[in-house]
Amino acid sequence: MTQNLLESHPAERAGAAPRRDPLPVDPVSGLGLVNVADLLGAEREAILLHNGDRYRLRITANNRLILTK
Repeated sequence: MTQNLLESHPAERAGAAPRRDPLPVDPVSGLGLVNVADLLGAEREAILLHNGDRYRLRITANNRLILTK
């Protein structure tokens, strides 16, 4: 799974903006709500791309999240 996350999406390579569905909204904060299971699936870690930088999101043995650059 990690290999797929490192490769760019075909629409991004072609210069087209990727389609983004609106996020569900957290009723308490009003912010977009993302389920970590939707990001990681069955894996315990993934590489996230942000402004050309890679960040590692992982679930620890204590079931906590850690995001590192």
